Amino acid sequence: MKEPTICPKFEKAISLLSQRWTALVIYQLLSGPQRFSEIQSAIGISGKVLSERLKELEEKEIVNREVIPKTPVVITYSLTEKGRSMEPIIRTIESWSSKWVPLETE
Repeated sequence: MKEPTICPKFEKAISLLSQRWTALVIYQLLSGPQRFSEIQSAIGISGKVLSERLKELEEKEIVNREVIPKTPVVITYSLTEKGRSMEPIIRTIESWSSKWVPLETE
C-alpha cells in the first residue's frame, strides 16, 4: 500500500511558520508598519534574532523594509501582499488558541 505523502509546499509553509518567532513577527505586523524597536518590545525578542527573522521574511517577500530618508534615518517594516495574505491563517490560530490553549500559571 502506498504511504500518504505530505505536499512539499505545505511542508515548506509549516516549516516557515513554525520557525521560532516568525509567526509572532507576522502577527505583530498585521496591525500595520512598525519600526524595529516597536516589534522588538511588543514580542520580547532579542535584537539579533529579530534582525535574522526580518531578513529571512524580507528574502521570502513576506515583509517589506522601507528606509525613510530623514535625519536620523527611519526604517519601517510592513507586510507585503504575500505576507498580508497570511492574516486569515494567523487569525484562525489566534481564535483557536483563545479557546483551547490554557495559560500556564506559575
